[in-house]
Amino acid sequence: MIDLKTLPVTVDDVMDAAEMLDGVIAKTPIEQSRALGRMTGSEVYFKCENLQRAGSFKVRGAYVRMARLTEEEKARGVVAASAGNHAQGVAVAAARLGIKARIYMPLGVALPKLAATRGHGAEVVLHGTNVDEALAEAERYAEQTGAVFVHPFDNADIIAGQGTIGLEILEQIPHVDTIIMGVGGGGLLAGVATAVKARAKELGRDIKVIGVQAENAAAYPPSLAADALVPLKKVSTMADGIAVGRPGQLPFSIIRELVDDVVTVSEDALARALIFMLERAKLVVEPAAAVGVAALMEGVIENPGTTAVILSGGNIDPMLMLKVIQRGLFASGRFLSVRIMLDDRPGSLAKISRIIAESDANVTRVDHTRIGGSISMGDVAITIDIETKGHEHCELVLGSLRAEGFQPVVVH
Repeated sequence: MIDLKTLPVTVDDVMDAAEMLDGVIAKTPIEQSRALGRMTGSEVYFKCENLQRAGSFKVRGAYVRMARLTEEEKARGVVAASAGNHAQGVAVAAARLGIKARIYMPLGVALPKLAATRGHGAEVVLHGTNVDEALAEAERYAEQTGAVFVHPFDNADIIAGQGTIGLEILEQIPHVDTIIMGVGGGGLLAGVATAVKARAKELGRDIKVIGVQAENAAAYPPSLAADALVPLKKVSTMADGIAVGRPGQLPFSIIRELVDDVVTVSEDALARALIFMLERAKLVVEPAAAVGVAALMEGVIENPGTTAVILSGGNIDPMLMLKVIQRGLFASGRFLSVRIMLDDRPGSLAKISRIIAESDANVTRVDHTRIGGSISMGDVAITIDIETKGHEHCELVLGSLRAEGFQPVVVH
C-alpha cells in the first residue's frame, strides 16, 4: 500500500486549497438522477460543476495556483492556453486577484468561449489550429516576457484546487461508493483521487475513483499499461474539454497509484448521454462533462453502488449542440435519413410518403434532385429525414419501403 503522504499532492494540500477557495467559488449542488439510477440499479448523483463560476471546475485550480504567486510574480502577469474552460477559469481568477492575464486560444475556437474569456477581462490571442500549438506559444511568451505560465493540469496547485470537489462530494454524499469523471490531462482525476482516497482510508472504507475518456482521445489507458506517458498520434472527439493527446506527468504519477480504472466511451455513446442529460436530467452540459454519464449508460462500470458523476462543465457551443443532438437522436434510433433512387414519374414521392406515414413515422425534411454524377436521365434522387421511435421502428420503416420495391440507403 502506497504512503499517501509521499505523493506530490496530499490531502492536506487539498484542504488548504479548500480554505483558500472559501467565499471565492460556488459549492455546487448535488442532484440525484432517478432515471439513471434505474438503468444502473443503484443511486446516482450529479455533482453540478456545470453551475460553477465561469461554467466549469477549472476556476478552482486556476485561483489556487494564482493566489499563491508572490507579489513580484503577480506584477509580471500570467499567461495560459486553452480552448475554453481553463481560459475562462484563469480569466475569472485573474480578475478577482487583480492580475493581468493573456490567454492563447486556437483559431476556430467556439465564439461563446472566446467572448466569455474576453468578457472576464483577459487579453485573448488566437494562435495555432489546436490547443497544443496554443500551449507552445504561451510557453514561449512566458519565457520571453517573464509572465507566469498557468498550466491547465500539470501543476500541484492546480491539482489541489481541483481536488476540493472530492471533499465536497464526501460531505454531500457520505455513503458514496464510486466517483466518476472525465479525464483529459488528468488534473481533476488526480486531485479528486488524492482527497477521496485519503479520506476513505481514514474512514476505513473503500471508495472507487474512475476516470472516463472518449475512445478517440484516450491517452491514459495505454500510458497506464506501459507505466509511462504514451502520446497519441491523433485526437478526434466532440469532447473538446478532454481532447488531450498526452497525459500530464504530475497527474499521471498520482493517477497510476490511486485511481481504480480509466475506461473509454464511443462518440455515439457520448451523444446519447447528452440527449439523456437534456431530456431527463434537464441539465445543459458540454460533451466532456457527459462521459461519466455515458459510461454508466453503456454499462462499462460494473457494480458502481452509490455513484457520484462529476459534471465538469456546461460551456457548450450552441452550434456543436445542434450537431450533437442530431447525432444523439440518430444513435438512439430516433432519427433516420435515407436516400432513395426513383423513376422521375408523378406519384413516386407520394407513395413513399404514404408508406412512411403508415409505418407511424414522421417526415421532417425532403431533398429532391435530378442532377448528380450517379443520377441517370429519367431518375431522381431523394433524401428524406424521418423522425422515428427507436432502432426497431427504424427497421420497420426500412422494411416497409423495401417491401414496396424501394431500395433505401441510410445516409446519416
